[in-house]
Amino acid sequence: MKRTKIIDVLKSTEFGKEVCVKGWVRTHRSSKAVDFIALNDGSTINNVQVVVDPTKFDEQLLKDITTGACICAEGILVESQGAGQSSEIQATNLVVYGLCGNDYPMQKKGQSFEAMRKNAHMRLRTNTFGAVMRIRHNMAMAIHTYFHEHGFYYFHTPLITASDCEGAGNMFQVTTKNLYDLKKDEQGKIIYDDDFFGEQTSLTVSGQLEGELGATALGAIYTFGPTFRAENSNTPRHLAEFWMVEPEVAFIDQEELMDLEEDFIKYCVKWALDNCKDDLAFLNKMIDKTLIERLEGVLKETFVRLPYTEGIKILQEAIKNGKKFEFPCNWGDDLASEHERYLVEEHFKKPVIMTDYPRAFKSFYMKQNEEQGEGSVGYKGAVAPGPTMQGTDVLFPQIGEIIGGSVREESYDKLMSEVERRQMDKTHLWWYLDTRKWGSCPHAGFGLGFERLILFVTGMQNIRDVIPFPRTPKSAEF
Repeated sequence: MKRTKIIDVLKSTEFGKEVCVKGWVRTHRSSKAVDFIALNDGSTINNVQVVVDPTKFDEQLLKDITTGACICAEGILVESQGAGQSSEIQATNLVVYGLCGNDYPMQKKGQSFEAMRKNAHMRLRTNTFGAVMRIRHNMAMAIHTYFHEHGFYYFHTPLITASDCEGAGNMFQVTTKNLYDLKKDEQGKIIYDDDFFGEQTSLTVSGQLEGELGATALGAIYTFGPTFRAENSNTPRHLAEFWMVEPEVAFIDQEELMDLEEDFIKYCVKWALDNCKDDLAFLNKMIDKTLIERLEGVLKETFVRLPYTEGIKILQEAIKNGKKFEFPCNWGDDLASEHERYLVEEHFKKPVIMTDYPRAFKSFYMKQNEEQGEGSVGYKGAVAPGPTMQGTDVLFPQIGEIIGGSVREESYDKLMSEVERRQMDKTHLWWYLDTRKWGSCPHAGFGLGFERLILFVTGMQNIRDVIPFPRTPKSAEF
């Protein structure tokens, strides 16, 4: 008999019809009169109940159907007599595909997520991680659908690169060289002439620079793929391998970029509310009882657009009134997550787009505001004591920064001046600088950390729990 997915069985009202379902046993309750098997195949958070008359089946077969076992159940679809379910299956035939012994690591109730990470190969079968992964899929679909509907082209940027987009230096090297016999020059530097690419290469931290090339040819593009950072950060917000969404658009300014950021992220949140109702209801009950309310709140609110200089004033005023922060927040400091969350969760109580950051801690490619210097007037009249750049970072409750964006500097002379001021190596940036020499245009873009979006939409607290197999310092087992 052809298999029917459990999600479709639960929607069906064709009572009396014979159906076949296959999946993994969540629970098996036995008695002399009747057995109840809760079966799940991953298509939905909800289980289908298989009702078994134990007098019609082999005793050992029923004993083999334990939590975690994989089975096939054939039977008649009937209206359920129990609460909380509309239908169930009266079993006529049972087949065990895969036994599951008492040492099955996911059968214990109340396990911590930390313990589950040690069994990442099995944790996907739990209700929580099934819900998270289905939402992750839906968010990927939302991203592709949004950009397709808005005239963006999906643009594939390289994972192997010879340039460092962010200037961070924390990159994983890619090499075919014999690490036990490295050739070096007189200064002790490694010679890469005989390496596969003939030069030092790494896994990319961002597809932005190449994405800008696409935008200056196609008008509007987006990248969506894995990126890598060799940063020794063991925190609930960092991964060594993570996915980034990076649109780049020609002919838009700072206001239009902020409009795009807000519209895009609201679209994704609405998609989750519309398409992941059962999974969100489960996570709202089991993980975060304010989850759905918070998601709905994002759709209702207009994001605050706040210059960095004004944000610093608000934070310093909060300190005067008794608020304590672990990190300093003077003009020129890079805001910590605690500062961002204060602005979003306590002061404004809505998402914030922070703009016009000091040049000192922002990337070289960002466009500087026109009026610079001591006492200059920055964006929307906020007085800044130094040069500011047209950044547009979106700050969210529970998360902090979820999007980092900016207008890109289109002037060759200004970009070269900033590269030289920072004493950057231009060797691997010549092609990027060329775009400012030949047919340069105003353009802007942003990067959204996909896992941070999933954190917000699911209510999970650790970024390692929203990606199937997390890569973190000292952890790449699965």
